[in-house]
Amino acid sequence: MNIEEKIGIALAKALEELYGEKIEAEKINLQPTRKDFEGNYTFVTFPYTRIAKQKPEAIGEALGKAILEKEDLVSAYNVVKGFLNISISQSYWIELLLDIQTDASFGKLKANDQKVMVEFSSPNTNKPLHLGHLRNIFLGYSVSQIVEAAGYEVMKTNLVNDRGIHICKSMLAYKKFGNNDQPTKERKGDKLVGDYYVKFDKEYKAELEQIKAEIAVKQPSLTGKELEKSADLQSSLLNEAKALLQKWEAGDPETVALWEKLNNWVYDGFDVTYKRLGVSFDKIYKESDTYLLGKDIIEEGLQNGVFYKREDESVWINMEQEGLDEKLVLRADGTSVYITQDIGTAELKFSDFPMQKSVYVVGNEQDYHFTVLKVIMQRLGRDYADGIYHLSYGMVDLPSGKMKSREGTVVDADDLIDEMEETAQNRTEELGKIDGFSKEEAQKLYQQLAMGALKYYLLKVDPKKRMLFNPEESIDFQGNTGVYIQYTHAKICAILRKADKDGIDYKNASLKGLSDMAKTEEELIFLLNKYPEKISEAAESYSPATIANYAYDLAKLYSKFYAELPIFVEPDANKLAFRVVLSAAVASTIKKALGLLGIEAPERM
Repeated sequence: MNIEEKIGIALAKALEELYGEKIEAEKINLQPTRKDFEGNYTFVTFPYTRIAKQKPEAIGEALGKAILEKEDLVSAYNVVKGFLNISISQSYWIELLLDIQTDASFGKLKANDQKVMVEFSSPNTNKPLHLGHLRNIFLGYSVSQIVEAAGYEVMKTNLVNDRGIHICKSMLAYKKFGNNDQPTKERKGDKLVGDYYVKFDKEYKAELEQIKAEIAVKQPSLTGKELEKSADLQSSLLNEAKALLQKWEAGDPETVALWEKLNNWVYDGFDVTYKRLGVSFDKIYKESDTYLLGKDIIEEGLQNGVFYKREDESVWINMEQEGLDEKLVLRADGTSVYITQDIGTAELKFSDFPMQKSVYVVGNEQDYHFTVLKVIMQRLGRDYADGIYHLSYGMVDLPSGKMKSREGTVVDADDLIDEMEETAQNRTEELGKIDGFSKEEAQKLYQQLAMGALKYYLLKVDPKKRMLFNPEESIDFQGNTGVYIQYTHAKICAILRKADKDGIDYKNASLKGLSDMAKTEEELIFLLNKYPEKISEAAESYSPATIANYAYDLAKLYSKFYAELPIFVEPDANKLAFRVVLSAAVASTIKKALGLLGIEAPERM
């Protein structure tokens, strides 16, 4: 039972004894006391004037006196208008700190027998991973870690879009211009295939301009969209790509062989990048295996009246009662649309992993799509439908503007990591923070700092917000950055190494008789105590930003403590041991919090 629960129970008992009103302890609302008042927790008494028939100040005095007499953890109280400010005894803070220090599972909540699947990354096999993918990947992986820490059983999945006209565009460009081009160590397979996707777009646009010029001579009345449509219809490149897709769907051996070769190159390239990013998946689904799965369920829905057919034999659903419109789920020729595939894949995923929540990490341009998917599965009577959750996130922009894959204006993930590592190296060497490091140790540190900077910058912002990524700003050793938090952890590790060297047995310190705890020390223990609550909050909202900003607040408060209160010059051995114990607890919690973000915490910097 934590502090808030104990105070809640004490206040609920006092309310019943004083005013004869039974109130559930869970409904007692506490908040941190404002820094300009004495106390740790504040209870607002205004809502209880009706039952107490007293002024808010009188209620506060009566409740404060009651809990002070009966609860050892309460050391004092004060009342400011309708606010009861409660101070926690120093002996209880010490007891709490020792519990945190000795509990290896601190921050890992009790298992709740609930399952969650998190689907993220979901790249196309016609281009390498880029900056836009990184926010998705880091969000999905971090949410998986947070939800698992909150007591859920988690499966991390990746649905790869490995089929369709965009894949065929890369294939066609490779056939026409590839000349048996092969991946190399310097140019991974995903980059190679991405280059041919860009090549197709370049050649296609050049062809369109030529066609439009010819049409303008023959049919000068055609302009705007009509001209674009006419040129599209006459494009030999686009028609060849469409023909290639038809051959793939028909199982043409030569086409399938080329598709497999290029896709395998891309998968090999993805694996290298995923390893550098420090992420992994429990299961990978491929659209080529799932795009036909929804057809049987569509037929079931037709029989049950969930869907209906139009005169042209296309299949639709009417969602006006949900405030939506009508949605096509099967074309007139019987071919699938995206929602058809997702209906089937949702069913497959649930059969693989019967979960209570299915989280889709997908950009906010797909908000409508996932609203429709959830409505359809609810209409079909699927038990898991209510658990479908779209973790919608905003796009990532650069100072130079929006990225476009087909035009080759994306920021390649591998190139960005290289740039971040180079920046980390330059900044670290300038500040002299690698003294005594071997070449291998220094390189590992640069990698840790680069990934810490990148992940933290993309995760500290609420997922729903669109954001601007600034690489230079992200790797600053000061301010709200991953590097600052990593540096704080490394600084504490240096303190612990010195404590070990000086023979300070902080791991077994009893801290009995400690008094005169400073306000900053109380605040640190108070904030440490909040960590499990923050995990629960982050898991409920699927927002790593909650953990990221908690880690920053903890590092910032520790820096204040370190600046205000000396450790190794402290003459009182008990107080010195206490400050080392407190430092160790902060370091451990920072490391755990960063771990939930997928960030490593270096012990030396």
